[in-house]
Amino acid sequence: MAFTCTIPARPTVQQDDDTLRITRWDFEPGAVTGWHSHGWPYFVVMLVAGTLRIHDGTKTTDVPLAEGQAYMRPAGIQHDVMNGSDHPIAFVEIEVKRPAALAELSLP
Repeated sequence: MAFTCTIPARPTVQQDDDTLRITRWDFEPGAVTGWHSHGWPYFVVMLVAGTLRIHDGTKTTDVPLAEGQAYMRPAGIQHDVMNGSDHPIAFVEIEVKRPAALAELSLP
């Protein structure tokens, strides 16, 4: 169901409140997040180009992504993520806990 974790990815939570959780993930080559699910919709923004190797419980897919590339997934996703690159990679993950609250935010 998941990759064997010999090298864990390193999460650094940058913000965690009622509306959002923002986490930077740093991966050495071969590092993994561990099997997990997302309770909220989320966005990922790549900080370093690389290949995310995604295990969804039945199959493994390599997803090459460019620096600055972003994608969004709905709540309920279950997977394990590995750095499939031969160099360290990093991305920022933004989980949206209360999507309706984003309309209430005011920018400075």
